[in-house]
This record gives sequence, C-alpha cells and structure tokens, in this order.
Amino acid sequence: MRDRLPAGSGEIFDLQQERIRVMHFTWIAFFITFYVWFNMAPLATTMLDNIGEENGGWLTKDHIKVFAIANVALTIPARVFIGALLDRFGPRRVFAALLIVMAFPTFAFAFGNSFMQLLIARLLLSIIGAGFVIGIRMISQWFPPSMIGRAEGLYAGWGNFGSAWAAMTLPWVALSIFGSYEDGWRYAMAANGTVSFVYGFIYFFVVKDVPEGTKFVGTSKVGPMTMSSKVDVAQYLIWSLPIMGALGLLAWRVARIDIDGEPVISQTVLWLIYGGLGLVYIAHVVKTLQINLPHLRAGVPEAERYSFLSVAALNTTYFANFGAELAIVSMLPAFFEGTFTLSPERAGLVASSFAFVNLLARPLGGLISDSMTNRKWVMVGYMVGIAIGFFLMAFIGSSWPLWLAVLLTILTSMFVQGSEGATFAIIPMVSRAQTGQVAGMAGAYGNVGAVTYLVILSLVSDKTFFLILAGGAAFSVIFCALFLQNPEGAHAEDYESVEVAGA
Repeated sequence: MRDRLPAGSGEIFDLQQERIRVMHFTWIAFFITFYVWFNMAPLATTMLDNIGEENGGWLTKDHIKVFAIANVALTIPARVFIGALLDRFGPRRVFAALLIVMAFPTFAFAFGNSFMQLLIARLLLSIIGAGFVIGIRMISQWFPPSMIGRAEGLYAGWGNFGSAWAAMTLPWVALSIFGSYEDGWRYAMAANGTVSFVYGFIYFFVVKDVPEGTKFVGTSKVGPMTMSSKVDVAQYLIWSLPIMGALGLLAWRVARIDIDGEPVISQTVLWLIYGGLGLVYIAHVVKTLQINLPHLRAGVPEAERYSFLSVAALNTTYFANFGAELAIVSMLPAFFEGTFTLSPERAGLVASSFAFVNLLARPLGGLISDSMTNRKWVMVGYMVGIAIGFFLMAFIGSSWPLWLAVLLTILTSMFVQGSEGATFAIIPMVSRAQTGQVAGMAGAYGNVGAVTYLVILSLVSDKTFFLILAGGAAFSVIFCALFLQNPEGAHAEDYESVEVAGA
C-alpha cells in the first residue's frame, strides 16, 4: 500500500520511494544552477577591490553593470530552446549536460583578465538560468496529478534558494578557505563551477527519466511547439514576439552604458542586433509553419489537443509574478533605506523578507492547487492577491510603522511566490508531450517580465512602479479568468503507472 500513500508532509523525506529520491536529486540540481548563476553579485565588490581601477586594475562599476545585464541575456531564449531539447532527449541527459557544460564559462569568468573575456563568459553562463524548466519536466514524470503541485512547488522553492546560498557563502569561501578577498574570489568562483561539473555526472547516473515500466512521452524532433488549430499557431507566433523584444530591450539598455567615454554597444552594432533578432524571428515563423501546417492537415488526435490560450494565460502569470519578484528584490533595500531612514545593513535585512518566504510559499501554492477542485480559480485568486498587495505597497510611506510595511511585504511575497507554485502546478497538465516547451515559454516570460519591469523601474518613481506591478497582475487576473482552462483530471491516464511505479 506504500505506493498509494497520500503526499503527506513526512513523505517528502521518505527516501525509500524512488520518486522522492528523484525529486531531491532534481531540486539539488536546480539549486546548483542558481548557486552558479548568481555567483557574481556577492563577489562584485571583492572583484573591484582586486582588479578595480582604484587599485591599479581595469575593472569599473560600469563593467559590473554590463556583466549583470549579460547574466540574464541568454536565459530568455535558452529557456525556450532547452524546453524543446528536453522534450526530445529527456530531462536526465539535458540537466546533466547543462551542469557539466556551464562549468567551463564559470571557470573562464573566474580567471578572466579582460572585459571582453569576462563579458563572453558571462553571456554564456546566463544559459544556466534555463535549468529551472528541466526539473519541471522531470518532476511531472514522477508524480500523479494529485501531488504535482506540491512536488513542483517544493522543487522550485528549495532550488531557488541557491541564489541566497551563493550570497551567504561565497564571500566566506573566498576569505576563509582561500585566504583572501584578492585572488580568493577567483578560486571561490572556480569551486562554484567545480560543484556544477561534478554534480552533472552524479545526476546523470543516479536518476531516470521515468519510473520503471513507464514510457517517456516526448517529441520526435527538436523544433517549435505543435498546435491544435491554425488560430493557435497565429497566437503562438504573436506570443513569441515579446521574447525577441526583451532581448532587444536588453541590448538597448547595454548601449546606454559608457565605458571609457564610449558606449559598450555602438548604434551601428545595436541596429545589427535588432536586425539579427528580426531574422531569428522570421526563421522561427517559417519553421513553425513548416512543422504545424502538415501536422494540422494530418489531423490532431483528440488526446494531443490543447488550447494555446492556456499557455498564454500562464505566460501572463509568470510575467506578473516571477518577473515582479526579480525586479522588486533589486529595489526593496534602497526603498526601505530611503523611506524609513534605515542603515544599509538593516534595510537589506528587512528587504530580504520578500525572498526568504520562497522556501515555504512556492510549495504552499502547489499544495493549495492540488487540494482544491479547480486549479484555474486558485491561480486567479493568487493573482488577485498580488494585485492588491502591490497596490497597497504603493502607499507605504515614512508615516507607516515599519512592522506594518514589513508585514505587507511578506504577505505580498506569499502571494507572488505562491502563485509561481500554482503556475507550475498547471503547466505539466497542459500538453504532456510538450511540458518542457510550455514550461520553457512560461519561464522565458518570467524573464521578459523582469527585463520589462527593471527598465520601467529606471524611468518612474517607486509608487508608480508598485502600481505598474499591480496593473500587470490585474491584467493576468482578467486573462486567466477568461481564457485559462481548468486542467482537472488532465492526462490522469498517463500518470496511473507513475502512482505505482514512481513510489
């Protein structure tokens, strides 16, 4: 009877069950991707102390700004592309390969001695941010619908902590283990990459894509998503545009940064980038039509049909929740410091309350989605909570008690990160064979949201920024209420063997 035990709170530590072992190995893999992806921020000041201009080196704060933008640049298209790869080759091989390959740009950044070397390394390293979508597909193959939300939420919530772990430990590693803040930062980053390299091999050998006796359901080739109607094809192409637009926005932002009196990207190069993105989009349109028109003419089996509007709705939720999260964590310390006249250290501690609840909030969002009869309205309810939370945060002022502002921040964060868990409680049920691509597109929209909101933040006041975040969530509420289909019971037959074999 063990195979059909409910997913109680104690079951997540029952390592006798293979699916529980797979879940833990997978969130650790995701944890390591974030541990590596965010390895620069906690060591940026030590880099400046070591090779900065004030100490006779070449590195400047403007260089750091460029590296920070480069750190998210390729994550957006990589999430889409890796989503297609894992639907074709399976998450075990793709996750292992990502961890192993991304160790090399980590080493290149750690021991680089020129702006161009570090820039290229950071651009390549931004691909590791796509690791998140791989685990979404892996977890979906090991857990039945009744447990998928809490399993995905735990995977994402615990894995996300890798960025905080990097901030907490890497400066200590540089100083205490390698002896100094000088070259110590290089060895700390190299050790960071070594962890990724070694764990890639471990992951490859200790997990399987699916439980014994279960068939991997995927795609026959790497390519764009297949649709259920011509209308869905048109919508897919329309929703692919903002992904290219976000990359153009990033290029525009880098072009506004001057180094040694010259822009990092000249206007000529900027227009070439715009042209290149346009050509990539045209190629995407052609490839999508080449795959989908014959697919539609042949007739789509009923079991493979789905509404792309559900994918679009989940794009809006992740834009409005994860995009907002990435943007807001970058401005909250300064916001609290200026509003309540706090020291930088205390402001940082107060602001960290927004991110820290992720360990609980994401799994809770998935659990609530699993527990309710209608996942759609759980999703809508969470987005309503985000809209109200950010709307109220717009009116935080110096006359507020600090405890009330912190409480509102924590409650808003619970909705933001809980809705992320609810989003990925639905994604594996939209299109079983294309879970990777659905997760990849929604994940990419989270980064599109972050880029959009960060650019807006640089142009408006804090109050206006919070109101815009509330508006983004409100738009998602309306879109989900109108177009998101409740996936209750979807693909349950595919999970019947998972319920038994996966335990």
